Amino acid sequence: MQQVKNRLGVIFFPAFDWAISPTHPEREERLLYTMDQLKEEGIFDIPGITEYKPDVATIDDVERVHFCFPDVKSNVTDSHLISAGGTIKAARLIMEKDEDKAFALVRPPGHHAMKVVHGGRGFCNINIEAIMIEYLRDNYGIKKVAIVDTDCHHGDGSQDIYWHDPDTLYISIHQDGRTLYPGSGFTHEIGGPKAKGKTINIPLPPNTSDEGFLYALEHVVLPILEDFKPEIVVNSAGQDNHYTDPITNMNFSATGYATLNKMLDPDLVVLEGGYSIQGALPYVNLGIVLALAGLDYSYVKEPDYDPAKFKMDTKTMDYIKRICETAYNNYFSPPQSDITLEKDGDWIVRDKEIFYDTSYIVEKQKEYLYDCNQCRGVLKIETSSTRVTNCIAIEAPLNCCERCLNIAYMEYEKAKKRAYSHIQFIDRVNKKVLK
Repeated sequence: MQQVKNRLGVIFFPAFDWAISPTHPEREERLLYTMDQLKEEGIFDIPGITEYKPDVATIDDVERVHFCFPDVKSNVTDSHLISAGGTIKAARLIMEKDEDKAFALVRPPGHHAMKVVHGGRGFCNINIEAIMIEYLRDNYGIKKVAIVDTDCHHGDGSQDIYWHDPDTLYISIHQDGRTLYPGSGFTHEIGGPKAKGKTINIPLPPNTSDEGFLYALEHVVLPILEDFKPEIVVNSAGQDNHYTDPITNMNFSATGYATLNKMLDPDLVVLEGGYSIQGALPYVNLGIVLALAGLDYSYVKEPDYDPAKFKMDTKTMDYIKRICETAYNNYFSPPQSDITLEKDGDWIVRDKEIFYDTSYIVEKQKEYLYDCNQCRGVLKIETSSTRVTNCIAIEAPLNCCERCLNIAYMEYEKAKKRAYSHIQFIDRVNKKVLK
């Protein structure tokens, strides 16, 4: 019998009653084949690897993170709350020291859900990693967190939520946005004015295989993590970089995924994408489980995998090395000036237009960040969509100064006197939400 180095909790939730459509890539079979494989391999017979059922996230857990319009219940199902609850269960297992590592094998996914939510985009309605992280902050006093997102699609939702947060390091390794949804995640995207260098994007070219991914991990991700010194490391573990995935163009293998997790050594892993239901997910998830537990994963190989077929040429590797050098420098020497920033008095302004491809909604935002020299500043967002118009959202962030807390409440009082259809105010200092 193998002996684990790390006690591992696996939280499993396939969401039997939720799918975008019966034949959609994001459906329950994504996890059913995985669970069959894990049980067939006798994973849960190994002492130290334990299966858990998820918790159920509350509306309060969602509203700690998101501005949902018109409200949370209009945007989520029970399955979304259970998926988010699975990540919370994973976090609690670690914080209560019941387990050394935890893997939330849950769906629906979440990393395309942004700060403001009007519907579903990229198969995501609420951001399950962010809900977990902010639960940790409110309930366990965690401050510095690192998210390493290895989904093939850039996690634009996670990036948006933490764009202004200097205490959250967000690193995304993904297929170049010029070739894949959502068309973002370029190296110049490095975080807001109060969090320069805390967003790091590593856009890799199509057909990148194990060598390219692991090079980025070793030469960019690990040195940055060592410098940032997070209290918790979360792997947002999309598995659609696999060479058999039907909607992407990468050549990562199950062994590559397992090696990545061994090198990264995350505290928490959360499943995101991955749509090769039989060809990839059972092998990749098995490899990740073994790597997290500190067990041998060398025998985990897809039946048709031929590493020689995916050997990368020198030109492509040279390109990846240049991308990695830029990403490395964006953290250690981020450019501080940004001539593209607009100002409106004491507020820094940016305009955004967002397409919800899952719900066919178009949203327009005007985001205001109060330019404070004491804290990260009040966040104010005016938002309208083809679903709900004329809304305003205000947030007093964690650790905001007394002046900004007062400004946030003044903005809330002003909003109540205007003809907004919906008003939402998150006060993270006093842990309350006002509408």
